[in-house]
Amino acid sequence: MTASPRRVLVTGASSGIGAATVRRLQADGMAVVAAARRADRLTELADETGCEAYPLDVTSAEEVDALVTHLTRTGGLDAVVNNAGGALGLDSIADADIDGWRRMYELNVLGTLRITKSVLPLLRASGAGDVLVVTSTAAHGAYEGGGGYTGVKHAERMLATTLRWEIVGEPIRVLEISPGNVETEEFSLVRFGGDRERAAKVYQGYQPLLAEDIADVISYALTRPDHVNLDLVIVRPRAQAHNTKIARDPA
Repeated sequence: MTASPRRVLVTGASSGIGAATVRRLQADGMAVVAAARRADRLTELADETGCEAYPLDVTSAEEVDALVTHLTRTGGLDAVVNNAGGALGLDSIADADIDGWRRMYELNVLGTLRITKSVLPLLRASGAGDVLVVTSTAAHGAYEGGGGYTGVKHAERMLATTLRWEIVGEPIRVLEISPGNVETEEFSLVRFGGDRERAAKVYQGYQPLLAEDIADVISYALTRPDHVNLDLVIVRPRAQAHNTKIARDPA
């Protein structure tokens, strides 16, 4: 009898790292539930990859509850990739946008908490579950203008670390992947309010990571033997030594 493929929930799946992860995990033979707010993009991704599209706002308790009911009724869950989130602005503390900070906490921290807390019973029932959290190198150091984003990513990192301590001994791995600069179609564009010129400058003069690079690491982490836990993987472009220390081609 052939075993069923591992079922994996990927949040923030409509673009960037999330979409690349869906493509990679589906290609690796997993059954992916792709969740994000933009249903049209999820439908396109489902048509392309064969994943299951599930429109979802991770900041809505009602929608997350409905997701868990759906997963329970349709075969459970083996792993979750908490990828939904993002950065807003690059303001100093003195000029911080309180609403922008609040939105980042809702998406990055409380969204990850809400999803993780809700699916834990399903992961326990699987007998070999995975909680994978995509944070950022912003979770490991400060930089000017990054107080809001580094704050939420530090909080997300502590969520993952604390959960690992709290459930040690259970058949659930808690994994953290922390990317450095990854050039995607939307991350910096959203951060800078649609300013394409400013967003493009983030990636000029060096080779940044691609979404597929992070999807490759996520796939590797999820496919290790059950007794192997990659607590933390920091992934940067070769040209990036720290959040703001980047060797750029002067040309």
